[in-house]
Amino acid sequence: MIDLKILRENPDLVRDSQRTRGEDPGLVDALLDADAARRAAIVEADGLRSEQKALGKQVGKAQGEEKAALLAKGKELAEQVKAAVAAQHEADEAATAAHRAISNLVEEGAPAGGEDDYVVLEHVGEPRRIDDPKDHLELGEALGLIDMERGAKVSGSRFYFLTGHGALLQLGLLNMAAQKAVANGFTLMVPPVLVRPEIMGGTGFLGAHADEVYHLEDDDLYLVGTSEVPLAGYHSDEIIDLADGPKRYAGWSSCFRREAGSYGKDTRGIIRVHQFDKVEGFIYCKPEDAAAEHQKLLAWEREMLAAIDVPYRVIDVAGGDLGSSAARKYDCEAWVPTQGTYRELTSTSNCTTFQARRLSIRYRDENGKPQTAATLNGTLATTRWLVAILENHQQPDGSVTLPPELARFVGTDVLEPR
Repeated sequence: MIDLKILRENPDLVRDSQRTRGEDPGLVDALLDADAARRAAIVEADGLRSEQKALGKQVGKAQGEEKAALLAKGKELAEQVKAAVAAQHEADEAATAAHRAISNLVEEGAPAGGEDDYVVLEHVGEPRRIDDPKDHLELGEALGLIDMERGAKVSGSRFYFLTGHGALLQLGLLNMAAQKAVANGFTLMVPPVLVRPEIMGGTGFLGAHADEVYHLEDDDLYLVGTSEVPLAGYHSDEIIDLADGPKRYAGWSSCFRREAGSYGKDTRGIIRVHQFDKVEGFIYCKPEDAAAEHQKLLAWEREMLAAIDVPYRVIDVAGGDLGSSAARKYDCEAWVPTQGTYRELTSTSNCTTFQARRLSIRYRDENGKPQTAATLNGTLATTRWLVAILENHQQPDGSVTLPPELARFVGTDVLEPR
């Protein structure tokens, strides 16, 4: 949730953020009204409770008819207090709902617009000429790495088996990411992939894109689409120690997405699937350190992309394509030869204090006063990377030569056709 102090002092800033996202600026006025109503309801209830307390003292000292009159007044006042408390609860619920309806404030400098209005910040590497390139699925099947047919037989469309060196390739990639993360000061975690509603909602994934999330109704648990979710919940309702700097975690997990609304898009191969594995970086820090940590996350993602040696570009994602929790997001997109375009491999978001405010994650400032922490996340490796690795490193004979650093984790330099 956004900081109400900012809303009250500078509502136009919040309205501008809503416009940058392509969202309704009228929600700002709705929250201002709800916030004012909640504060008025609190004042009303507190005033009546104070009056009730003072009356109680008078009753203790009164006698006879005076006491009877005060007791009658006390009964009437008790009903007023009960009604005022109920009104306060109702106003609080309305204000909370209005508060949660507003997305995070877009960071100054982020481009406005929608999915196609990103700004390219840099190109890294040159796509090499590949005559008549094969796509990742054709390569994967010929090399005995991917079995989509049996994946569909067992689980339905958009599921797959990684087989033989395909499984080793994914494990090698994720192991390399885990090793690099630990070397850069991250604590490696294998988190739960089922979370409670308050954790999923706290990270902002039950808003506009709730239909992307798998829900187990009998248990009221959600399957995560990224380990960002359980890692954000790890310190929920805690005051954490940031005196020695940010807390950095790297979560290795399977991830699950319904891909609702994507029918007909990327149906071939493993670009857009229901289940995949990922190593995700997650950081807790002081708000004033968040922008610098965001750049560090991007640098660590670039370190991983250098290790798999694929051409890529870095884009500054437009406000209308940000998730509700993100204030700024950078994507790294790798060149996919058979598509003749760049496709997302990594994404890193600065969520400022938005998630931590929802999840009640705080730290103590230099005066010992609790303050809301900031959170950030970023992809360090995921199954989709196999697409870029296979297509960019394919050879004319149908083999795939692996970059040396990755080959060390896979156990072979070349993937040969069966």
